[in-house]
Amino acid sequence: MSAVVEIICGLMLITGACFAFVASLGLMRLKDVYMRTHAASKAGTLGSGLMLLALAVEAGDLSVVTRAIAGVVFFLLTAPISAHLLAKAAYAAGYRPCADTKIDALAETVRPKD
Repeated sequence: MSAVVEIICGLMLITGACFAFVASLGLMRLKDVYMRTHAASKAGTLGSGLMLLALAVEAGDLSVVTRAIAGVVFFLLTAPISAHLLAKAAYAAGYRPCADTKIDALAETVRPKD
C-alpha cells in the first residue's frame, strides 16, 4: 500500500469520525426530537459512509470493496427515510417543535384534538 493511499484513508477516517462525533453531540445537545433526528441522520450517515469508504480504499479486495459500497448505499437509502418516519410519528403522537422552530408546516394539516 502506498503512502498516498494510507494518508487518504487516514484523512477519510478522521473526517468520518469527526462527523460521527458531531452527530453524537447533536443527539445530546439539541432541543427537540426533530433536531436530534436531523443530526443523527445527516452527520451520522456521512461519518459512517466516509469510514466505510476508507475501509474500501484500504482493503483493496473486491469482496470487501463491494460490501463497503453496499453498506454506504444502505446508509444513504435508509437513514433519511427512517429519520423522516420517526419525525412524522413523533408529530402524530403530539410532540410539537420547540420554540426555536419558526415555521410549523404541519400545523395546518393536523386537526386539533377535541
